[in-house]
Order: sequence, then C-alpha cells, then structure tokens
Amino acid sequence: MNTEAVEFWDGVYKARAAPADPRPNVRLTETVTGLAPGDVLDLGCGDGGDALWLARQGWRVTALDISDVAVRRLAGLAHAHGLADRVTPERHDLGEPLPRGRFDLICAHYLHTPLGLDRDAVLRAAAHALRPGGRLLVVDHGSTAPWSWNQDPGIRYPAPREIAAGIGLDPAHWPVERADVLHRTATGPGGQTAEVTDHLLVIRRTP
Repeated sequence: MNTEAVEFWDGVYKARAAPADPRPNVRLTETVTGLAPGDVLDLGCGDGGDALWLARQGWRVTALDISDVAVRRLAGLAHAHGLADRVTPERHDLGEPLPRGRFDLICAHYLHTPLGLDRDAVLRAAAHALRPGGRLLVVDHGSTAPWSWNQDPGIRYPAPREIAAGIGLDPAHWPVERADVLHRTATGPGGQTAEVTDHLLVIRRTP
C-alpha cells in the first residue's frame, strides 16, 4: 500500500463533510441507464455516489479506494440505505493487481492523482477483467474546476482518443464505442457552479 497516497487521499476526505446521500456522476447515469445490470467494478469510489446509484439500479458493485476514510464511509452509507447486500467496499491500492473476478462494467471516474499511478496499466488491466460484451467507462476532467485539488495552470488533459491510445488495447477485441468531449455546468462541494469539460471514453470487449 502506497502510504503517501493513503495519507493524501485520507486527508482529502477528512477535510470535507461526508454527504448523507452522495450524488452519482452525471456521465455515469447518462451512459449506464438502459444497460442490463450485472457485476461492476468502481475504480476509486470516493464519496460513493456512483456505487450507491449503481446498486439502486440492480448492479452488484465492488467499490475500490485507497482511502480507508472513503471506504468506511461508503460501507456505512450502503448499510444505512439498505444496499449493503449489493455494495462491497474494499480498500485497494490501484498500483497493485485488481481483485479477481470478471465484470460487465468497470468505471473510472476522474481517476487523477498527483502521486505517480500508472493509469494506463490500471485501465489496461481493467479492460482484461471485462466479460465479453462488457464495457470500460473512463470519464476524465477536460478542464479545471475552481474547487479542484489540482490548480496547476500548466496541466494538460489528453483527449479521449489519446487516452485510448495510451491504454494500448487491440481494437479488434476492445473497440472504442464512444470518445466524446462534453460540456456541462457542474456544482462544487460548496454549492458553487462552473462550466466544465468532461472527456468520456467507452471501450467494449467484443463478445
């Protein structure tokens, strides 16, 4: 376990109040609504809004985060909302091999970190953990929100096709289903709003 990453992300979650019913990411709800529920792996579950929403739609969720604070909070929320039988929070360092299993959906929402994670390798391993017909959903920042922990003015956000190229999958077996640059008005943790850009990538494993 990367102790520097643990301390950083525990500090991020301790610094803000735990939401009683965290919201799911809008790109998740837009993309997944209408899919048949199955097994899903949530990479970097954070406050747990995605995991709880997926469970409410009938998915069986394995939710990973390196932060013990985030994992304990999600476990408590799943129990409080009657979803403990569908949400399995696990403390996990994504720099280590993914948990065993096969999944119909693997989500990586805003999986950005200042602490040296080989993200391409993580996403490549995730693609290999998909069942045939399963999807890898990657949603990245395409702009910097005022409330982001990373305010580096020189940061560059790769386009979805660049992200796909970096993962390096054989397109005959993992074709790109979507590679979109999307814009929306987002609401930050303090209630402030801003126009932001999302980079959305969907890769599907061929049946």
